[in-house]
Amino acid sequence: MLDGLEYDIHLLFSRFLGWLLLFFHTVIVAGVSLRVVMKRRPIGVSLAWLALIYAIPFAGVGFYVLFGEIRLGRKRAERAQAMYRPYAIWIRQLARLFPQHCCEVSSKARPLHDLIQGRLAMPMLSGNRMTLLHKPDDILQEIVRDIRHSSQSCYLEFYIWHPGGHADAVGEALIEVAQRGVDCRVLLDSIGSKAFFRSTWPKRLRKAGVKLVEVLPVGAWRIPFQRQDLRMHRKLVVIDDRVGYTGSMNMVDPRFFKQDAGVGQWVDIMIRVQGPVVPLMWSTFVSDWEMETGERLLDSLQHEPEAWPQTNYRAQLIPSGPFVGGDCIQQSLLLAIYQARHHLVLTTPYFVPDDPLAAALSSAAARGVLVQLVLPARNDSLMANHACNAFMEELLESGVEIYRYDAGLLHTKSVLVDDDFALVGTVNLDRRSLWLNFEVTLLIDNPVFVAEMNQLVQGYMLEATPMSLAQWRARPWYKKLLENIFYLFSPLL
Repeated sequence: MLDGLEYDIHLLFSRFLGWLLLFFHTVIVAGVSLRVVMKRRPIGVSLAWLALIYAIPFAGVGFYVLFGEIRLGRKRAERAQAMYRPYAIWIRQLARLFPQHCCEVSSKARPLHDLIQGRLAMPMLSGNRMTLLHKPDDILQEIVRDIRHSSQSCYLEFYIWHPGGHADAVGEALIEVAQRGVDCRVLLDSIGSKAFFRSTWPKRLRKAGVKLVEVLPVGAWRIPFQRQDLRMHRKLVVIDDRVGYTGSMNMVDPRFFKQDAGVGQWVDIMIRVQGPVVPLMWSTFVSDWEMETGERLLDSLQHEPEAWPQTNYRAQLIPSGPFVGGDCIQQSLLLAIYQARHHLVLTTPYFVPDDPLAAALSSAAARGVLVQLVLPARNDSLMANHACNAFMEELLESGVEIYRYDAGLLHTKSVLVDDDFALVGTVNLDRRSLWLNFEVTLLIDNPVFVAEMNQLVQGYMLEATPMSLAQWRARPWYKKLLENIFYLFSPLL
């Protein structure tokens, strides 16, 4: 009799726990769903989160808590908010220091210029000299040479610094100049540079006097306070406020980086910049430094960059990320595509566009623009690759020419419009780069530079395989299924 009573009590208790668990799950799911709806994000993003929350009990809610909202961390967010106005004022004052370099903008680049200046206060400046570098040995050797010739400061910011090869020569050069009193500062992303922070390099650099900061550090105890997948994806070098570098290349020697990934060596570019736009690159670095450390360097240098009237490239800097005005890169890309009248060529390693970007490309092809999209045949992200493939048929049907680069992982990020202007920098054509990562892009309003970039991209195409709509439609059904599953969750990638 007692055993039967104990069984009944145990059964009732189990049912009670089950109903209690169901109640709490219902309350949590309803609360998180309401929060998703109230955020008023793009409909596809909201629906993808709601699908995940309801499809995977508890785990979906957990994913939303981890990755659903932009949380920089309290101190970092407060600094970013407090910095906005002083930096906007400083940039406007800087532009007034170079009135002879504030220039007329071409008619096609004008809408982008006005948007960027209105949102970020960044001016278009002429008198710049730009050297396009596309061989990794040349890029790293040029950076080493400029560091060794520095007299005041060397500021570097990268998503990835991977030890090995010529990348080590950059570290040795920083140690050398830091020991003779040059102010050397390095910002590296915590996730991207994980291997670097586990090596002996941080200790060596800091011992020599290099100020090294791990940006957006991750850890289990940080999860409630900071979104873990917000990344510092910029690639910047600024030396003596005289020479700057930006582009797609991380601080890596491709011969020693991800050799086991099965994608070949990474193919990148960097632009070596001299002239009035260099202080704007400097300001981007010091704003990131202040956001991460709280130390203000904004008024620490007098800006007297050289002017290069012989080349006289017009350029405008576009920093982007999860800060006030930092979302204008997506609008700038759309404007660039809609400005195209004859020829539009884009290169990117990761192509997971949002709906407006995909529609803009299809629309450009439909109105007679030659749209060419150059992607790597293989990349190091399986999910991004499947999500990318989900867009191929739609673009091919609209007339977009798509090329798969076969000679390595094409990592160059560029948009060339009608041989008139270019967008070149760190931004991938995916939602993460457009909305989440800290990125930097150069708008270069100069046909000579665009012609040089176009020649490089045409070289990529010679080593690429053009995609055929008929062949693409003939791929196996299970690949189509995988692509469409990942497409549903592409707003979250």
